[in-house]
Amino acid sequence: MSVTRDAFGVPTIRGTSIDDLAHEQGRVTAIDRGDQIELDRLHLEGRTSEVLGIAGAGWDVFARQSLLAETARACFDRMGAETQRFCSAYVAGIESALVRRQPGTWMPWTPLGIFLVQHALFGTFATKLWRARVAATLGDDALDLIGGEGPALSGSNAWVAGGGRTASGSPMIAGDPHRVLESPGVYQQVRLVCPGVDVVGLAFPGVPGVQHFAHAGDVAWAITNAMADYEDLFIEHLRRTGDGVEAKGSEGWYAADVRTETIAVRGADPIDVEVVVTRQGPVVVGGPDTGEGLSLRTSARVGRDLGFDAIVPLLRSRSVEDVDRALDRWVLPVNNVVIADRTGRTRYRVAGRVPTRDEQARRVPVPAWDERHAWTGWLDPLPATELAPDDVLVTANERRGPESAAVGHEFAPPHRADRLRTLIGDLDDLTVADAAALHVDTTLAPSFALRGLLGRAIDLGEDAERVRAVIDSWDGRMDADSAGAATFAAVRGALVRLLAEQPAFGGLREASPYPALFDPWTDLTGRLAQELDRLLARTPTPWGIDLVSLAGQALEEIGRTGAPATWGATHVWAPAGVPAVALSGDTECVLSTSSVPGVTDVVLRGPVARYVWDLADRSASRWIVPLGASGDPADPHHHDQLEHWAAGRLVPIPQEQP
Repeated sequence: MSVTRDAFGVPTIRGTSIDDLAHEQGRVTAIDRGDQIELDRLHLEGRTSEVLGIAGAGWDVFARQSLLAETARACFDRMGAETQRFCSAYVAGIESALVRRQPGTWMPWTPLGIFLVQHALFGTFATKLWRARVAATLGDDALDLIGGEGPALSGSNAWVAGGGRTASGSPMIAGDPHRVLESPGVYQQVRLVCPGVDVVGLAFPGVPGVQHFAHAGDVAWAITNAMADYEDLFIEHLRRTGDGVEAKGSEGWYAADVRTETIAVRGADPIDVEVVVTRQGPVVVGGPDTGEGLSLRTSARVGRDLGFDAIVPLLRSRSVEDVDRALDRWVLPVNNVVIADRTGRTRYRVAGRVPTRDEQARRVPVPAWDERHAWTGWLDPLPATELAPDDVLVTANERRGPESAAVGHEFAPPHRADRLRTLIGDLDDLTVADAAALHVDTTLAPSFALRGLLGRAIDLGEDAERVRAVIDSWDGRMDADSAGAATFAAVRGALVRLLAEQPAFGGLREASPYPALFDPWTDLTGRLAQELDRLLARTPTPWGIDLVSLAGQALEEIGRTGAPATWGATHVWAPAGVPAVALSGDTECVLSTSSVPGVTDVVLRGPVARYVWDLADRSASRWIVPLGASGDPADPHHHDQLEHWAAGRLVPIPQEQP
């Protein structure tokens, strides 16, 4: 066993066997990210309040009620023996090296639970809460306009080019996943080596192996969120019966499982949480005291499977076929996957498990007692395409035609995907440097529609006209040093706020009936910011809203208040303990650095990694993460990649040893 580190502290971990490798990966993770993974374990167990106080209570209640830990254990019990040993060895490695421990202990299934924590709010069910509010307030027709199809809250860019399109003559894969920007980062750069395995990739701290992005020497792969719908919310009628709870089913009332758990809260009284589980799943909103609740049905809980039996075969993969075969076992999240190998083969596929059921269940919560909404099986086959050597395939969470309709309901706008296709164009000599440059393009395609609307505003004052002139002369790029981008963003934010104040949306301005944990999905201003693209495209605008008048008011407002001097003055990321950095980009740029127009310009989501996998020469591959290898603010590798990341540069992967 050995661990070496490159100039950025990224570990190359060597073991004598696959289980030995897992143990060493766990040990190194405990050293590099111990505090982070301990907090993630508390998230899994619904115990963050023991450390964070009342601030952690909202999540802890959800974790208990949604049965995250119970689901993780059930999935572990159903895994193959090799995967169980792999996870157990990883946990043993963590336990051997943890220094600062939180209450509780690591169990063999804890890595599965941490993976669940990372994806518990990644899917579609929270958007169905928003749709339920919209339908109840504005009617079902409004769902097609402000019902959830907008920029992805968790998205990515990825593309694969065949050897006929690269300077080397071998395939290339590149991209960047977009998630909430956290400190420490959500991904951990690693190289894993043992007999039969030599993989460079991005791991979730607390989870063994690499799952989503990796280069195994002979084959490489990467993913984007397929925007699939694999979670449903069911409306439950509930009633108390003595010490129990009953739920309404298709044949009448039946006994639901019920228990009470207690959450200890630092500095406050304990919180008792009633956990109710119906035939559809755990109740995560409401309960028997109100007579109604919403239960959550997920593919992982139904199948008692997360897809972890794919992890070891992925590490051993040597070809497109090997990766493809391994991913047949994948469950969640459902991903678009691009794969390429050194023989020149390239392939696209969707990996994961998507339930088959009626269309209404994919849009809104549905009655639990109505069998028309029952899950009837799994979608099979999933979309897949073998690519030619001269092909380039881009995937950026966009709707891809019938294949997308089969797996999901709402998708990201096509702007990022279209821009990448335009930039790649007919190039047939792509290099690693070219790929790196694609990741940081800042052209904002949706800006043209809004600029057109602003041009229709009339009777403007002198200051408002000056604001409009700045936007008219702007080049459409969301660069950090751009005054035009700052002015555009200020007017856009003002327009979103004015929209949110319209009488038609009065009901949606009222306090949400759902737990505060779901506010990012149900906040009116944030949702209108996401849906602005579609509102601008609808003629006439419904609900009596005069968009031209509102555009004029937005220009007048910024004429009075002024805009920031540059976009980077307010479009910043400020990780804990690190000076804030000004960032270029915007949600629907290829460089997707997301804020919430109308609420804040501060960057909340963005590229949590960038990578270029070169199949001609793995050592030429490059990557970057927002901060660094270590989670310790005092470590020199805590944020030594931040400057490179913010500037759009990549750094070398760990190099081969002779």
